Amino acid sequence: MPATYDTLLRRLQAGFDRLSPGADPVLRPSDRTDYQANGVMGLAKTIGRPPREVAEELLGQLDLADLAEVEIAGPGFLNITLTPAFLARQLNDLVADARLGIAAAEAPRTVLIDYSAPNVAKEMHVGHLRSTVIGDALARTNRFLGNRVIARNHVGDWGTPFGMLIEHLIDLGEDAAVQTLSMGDLDTFYRAARTKFDADEHFKERSRARVVLLQGGDDETRRLWRLLVSQSIAYFQEVYEKLDVLLTPEDVVGESFYNPMLDDVVTDLAAAGILEESDGAQVVFLPGFSNRDGEPLPLIVQKSDEGFGYAATDLAAVRDRVSVLGAHEILYVVGAPQAQHFDMVWAAARAAGWLPDSVRIEHVAFGNVLGPDRKMFKTRSGTTVKLVGLIDEATERALAQLNARESDMSDEERQRLALDLARAALKYADLSTERQKDYVFDIDRMIAFEGDTGPYLAYAHARIRSIFRRLGETYVAHEVNWSLGDSAARQLALGLLAFPEALEVMTKTLQPHRLCTYLFDLAQRFTSFYEACPVLSAEGDLRDERLALCDLSARTLSLGLSLLGINAPERM
Repeated sequence: MPATYDTLLRRLQAGFDRLSPGADPVLRPSDRTDYQANGVMGLAKTIGRPPREVAEELLGQLDLADLAEVEIAGPGFLNITLTPAFLARQLNDLVADARLGIAAAEAPRTVLIDYSAPNVAKEMHVGHLRSTVIGDALARTNRFLGNRVIARNHVGDWGTPFGMLIEHLIDLGEDAAVQTLSMGDLDTFYRAARTKFDADEHFKERSRARVVLLQGGDDETRRLWRLLVSQSIAYFQEVYEKLDVLLTPEDVVGESFYNPMLDDVVTDLAAAGILEESDGAQVVFLPGFSNRDGEPLPLIVQKSDEGFGYAATDLAAVRDRVSVLGAHEILYVVGAPQAQHFDMVWAAARAAGWLPDSVRIEHVAFGNVLGPDRKMFKTRSGTTVKLVGLIDEATERALAQLNARESDMSDEERQRLALDLARAALKYADLSTERQKDYVFDIDRMIAFEGDTGPYLAYAHARIRSIFRRLGETYVAHEVNWSLGDSAARQLALGLLAFPEALEVMTKTLQPHRLCTYLFDLAQRFTSFYEACPVLSAEGDLRDERLALCDLSARTLSLGLSLLGINAPERM
């Protein structure tokens, strides 16, 4: 079914195009009416005529009789009220549509999403939360839209620190090291290795020698390195499953994967004529990039010691993702401080011919998670906060709230629900924030059942489902004789029809908070409707209409939350 907004916009656009091709109707939902078209002002300025006169001419030309009634307001705004017949057709289409108005892509695209990216032998901490949940939401949404999603977990699994990590593993013994890592105590393992490296000169020499062996392909060293990597990935997977994130070990493609490609990166950049030497390093100078002194800023591809930097790896990744994997879109869900690095890498890739203009490549940047003092969120001792610890704390808080409520749920059901609510709390608090902004981590606010929170939306869904349990019969969605005589019912219906538009805005802007805002607004509309419009005590067509609105509301909340990675419980 065509989305309500799209249908209306298409008809308006035809009228605007007759006066000035491509003129934007600027169609928006309105508090005063259903929609308002504010583009007459811009159109009138373009063609040099009074706005009111242009609005009156448009009114005579618009083909909207079967959709809406239109009135001119003020100097030339178009107030649009959908007709009852059109609303009824749209709502009945929605009732019969399992996808709730969201069309699957006619020409599916291959979308590669680079997200999460923890480091081997280091704990996943709060700093990984944003990349992980934002990337997961974008992956879920693209899959639902019918696109082919390639998830890439670009873990840090290579480099000089692995010399000391392997030597520490040897000192501990493999069994003890595996036990430590399998228990998720990655930080203790890493800190112990770092402490020895800083304090013991002999250990430092051994570590440096081990790096040479690792980079040279020594079999035993590589075996020990793979052991470190596999144990870390297994632990990361436990965290992902606890958070209900869809990443798998098969999605892990670390820095080491691109090592065999790095010599070719240098050779081909040189052949393209864009690589030059600077202070012994191989660099690319790109137009538009300069340092604080206004001097050209180099992208260092190969260092003076012939080692490769992040730029070489990222260039290899871009080339692989386009030429081998065939990505049409590449999304990097990485913190905002990496913006210039990515801009330079992509500019170099375009200059080399590896990144055609047809490929959409975006840095899905995000801000920081802050503590109550509005500084980087850390424990009282000043260490980073483990991600698994946040999940456990949120689960305990949710369970305490559930235990305080009267319920016939078993302990097992309550525990399972508490974990769902913890996930909802953490994910929604993150995703509902405009991603470029920082936000304060407040577990009490996040886990609350009231306000703009994940648990509130979960409760809203469960509350609707309880209506159907009290119905006493199996509800089957069916066509309804819509009247929408109550304003609260009409406002809820308009909210339900706006779901495709909200999802489209989210996917175009890569801003999950746009979908969160929509879902919270829908839950509030439902609350207003439920307070004003008795459901089970209504009769006949009115009862059918209100049950259909309840069913559509629950289905929309459930689907919308699932695209954010949040489970909508049936009961609470």
